[in-house]
Amino acid sequence: MTKRLFYIAICSLFFNAQNFAQGDLTTCTLFNEANLLKHVKSLSSDAFEGRRTGTKGALKAEKYIINQFYSLKVKPLGKKYHQSFVFSRRGKTYNGTNILGLIEGKELPHKYIVISAHYDHEGIKFGEIYNGADDNASGLSALFSFAEYFRSNPPKHSIILAAFDAEELGLQGSKYFVKNTIVSDKAIVLNINMDMISRSSEKELFVVGTAFNEQLKNIVSSIDESENIKLIKGHDGYDGLDNWTYSSDHANFHKKGIPFLYFGVDDHKDYHEPTDDYENIQPDFYIEAVKTIISVFKKVDCAKY
Repeated sequence: MTKRLFYIAICSLFFNAQNFAQGDLTTCTLFNEANLLKHVKSLSSDAFEGRRTGTKGALKAEKYIINQFYSLKVKPLGKKYHQSFVFSRRGKTYNGTNILGLIEGKELPHKYIVISAHYDHEGIKFGEIYNGADDNASGLSALFSFAEYFRSNPPKHSIILAAFDAEELGLQGSKYFVKNTIVSDKAIVLNINMDMISRSSEKELFVVGTAFNEQLKNIVSSIDESENIKLIKGHDGYDGLDNWTYSSDHANFHKKGIPFLYFGVDDHKDYHEPTDDYENIQPDFYIEAVKTIISVFKKVDCAKY
């Protein structure tokens, strides 16, 4: 066993002991599962009108995210939660807004892990609302579960919780963030991105990014198998599967040379359809997926970069 892997193993034992000692935060109750589902149901309801960038639905989503961050004691990354930006696409100008929260690390406060999910979706087309429950109310709601988890389990690194806008319009929110990080981009050691994590007929959750980083590959490989979910390394462009390296907001971190882990599921029949509704997610799989991602986080938070 290398010194690095030994360090990771010891750190993992520490977290397990800490969770056991707390009693009310075991590996089965890392966060409030009912709240996780409630947030997905709310954010993918017709009231948010599909959360398209620059619309009233998007503004409502922004307020929702900020309210949750505030209630979960997540500080704004800068002077405020908002990071506004302007971009043009196909001759149209858009006003976008990233929502950025900060949880200060207890040991490495000047090193950052960005945990991200985009909150925008397709909006209303031809009179039908594209609610985007899986894409990506699921990833966004998982950000709130991470915030819940950190209240009882302070992270070693500082954490930026990033709700990115305009992913559906060319990854614009994450592109702006990476170019205007507020903190130094050299201080960002990892991006964990979540986009579509709430349903899989095969109970498969893919993790992309390990092909580019041996340390991350070792960490993901060390995660215990679960009967309820299969965590599969792949879609990196080296295994014959569709290449997801540039498919979501993690792409902009990768282009900047920042390591990433992207968690997502295969496309399904409701992908980018008005039928991507709360009723079609798989709650048991979704809850297990978020637990699995937190398990990976615990180990990467212990790693040396």
